[in-house]
Amino acid sequence: MPEPVPWAALRRFTAARVGLGRAGHGLPTTAHLDFQEAHALARDAVHSALDVPRLAADLAPLGLPVLSVASQVADRRDYLLRPDLGRRLRPADQARLAAPPAPGTFLLVVADGLSASAVQAGAAALLGHAVPLLRGAGLALAPLVIAEQARVALGDEIGEALGAAMVAVLIGERPGLSATDSLGIYLTLGPRRGRVDAERNCISNIRPGGLAPEAAAAKLLWLAGAALRLGATGVALKDEQPAVPLLAP
Repeated sequence: MPEPVPWAALRRFTAARVGLGRAGHGLPTTAHLDFQEAHALARDAVHSALDVPRLAADLAPLGLPVLSVASQVADRRDYLLRPDLGRRLRPADQARLAAPPAPGTFLLVVADGLSASAVQAGAAALLGHAVPLLRGAGLALAPLVIAEQARVALGDEIGEALGAAMVAVLIGERPGLSATDSLGIYLTLGPRRGRVDAERNCISNIRPGGLAPEAAAAKLLWLAGAALRLGATGVALKDEQPAVPLLAP
């Protein structure tokens, strides 16, 4: 019989696996099966594929042109084994983006990352909050770009090709055993190939059980305004979001 767990009540306050109990030298059957289910869901999220036409349709109400590109990754196996290829555009898309619009634009890239299912479910709602705020602050928005088999740094090459002053990459985050639907936003000023992670700001854990989309959109607006004033993103830009945004919508 499983032994009683005196701190099991703590499980009401967290999705973490605490107070699971013990059956002999192992976990109780229920806890073991729950773990296996969570692990399977996380694996499914990693191997999920983005339905680009459906996502483009979901993003159409935002009123922005939508472009679709892909990295040099051939398939999901390569994506996991060759992260370097996920940071480079395939040659056909390099050529297609060779004639950029007017510079000085704010670029939004929607990338599948490590959880395409999270992007499919949550990207439209998040951008539904973010795009009006960015427009209201006077930022000129570039066409939306949907990127398949993409790593965060792919946004640097896309932003450089389109002449964007700043890029925000919305991407599916690595699934955990308590959440497979988390999104992240990575903001980079002056995107170009060779940028490193220390030059980006990250907004993480955007999901129904974490940071709400409207709060994430407000934080993106603040970080964008702060980046323009400071002339930098990354470790030089501290997230000290006040009650009043630096860019008023």
